[in-house]
Amino acid sequence: MRARLAIASAGTPVELREILLRDKAPEFLAASPKGTVPVLLADTVIEESIDVMHWAISQSDPEYMMHHMGDAANALIAECDGPFKTALDQTKYAVRYPDIDASESRATAALFITKLDAQLNGQRWLYGDRPTLADLAILPFVRQFAHTDLDWWHAQSFRHAQNWLQMFNASDRFKSIMTKYTPWKYGDDVILFPKSQRTGPDAPQPDLSQNH
Repeated sequence: MRARLAIASAGTPVELREILLRDKAPEFLAASPKGTVPVLLADTVIEESIDVMHWAISQSDPEYMMHHMGDAANALIAECDGPFKTALDQTKYAVRYPDIDASESRATAALFITKLDAQLNGQRWLYGDRPTLADLAILPFVRQFAHTDLDWWHAQSFRHAQNWLQMFNASDRFKSIMTKYTPWKYGDDVILFPKSQRTGPDAPQPDLSQNH
């Protein structure tokens, strides 16, 4: 999701190939034997979503997503992608972690949400009145965490973080990247993402794969 958010913000068209993880296309595995998504084929193979985001914004940054992206913002993303994501997975996929108390993992994840809540106090986005790369990088994982138990999420006291997520969920930005695509196979017509972008020999043709 966050890779698509950054590419849509940049407005740099890519060839989108939807990958069904339980039936991975051999061309996908040839390009990325790791077999995880997203994958971006540009001048090199990019296999981490945060790196896809940086690639996209390096192509074009019309929304100034890199504004305020200093050490603190990058550290916040690293905390999201590290301890928070670990606690999220242990909460969301508790059956995979039988030796770990899911309620303790949720409490650990909630500490990060509390930190975001304090950061959002008095402002719409993490670093002011407009979104940054940090917002787009972190929001999809916060959304996953909220959806592990929406009743619990709405009962918590981090109102700023709840409003932030609600604003994101209701946005055209979010809706624009949630289109469902048929899983790609060799010979299919080219799908450009985002839509209504330039085509032709000068348009970059990387391959963005997204999990189902």
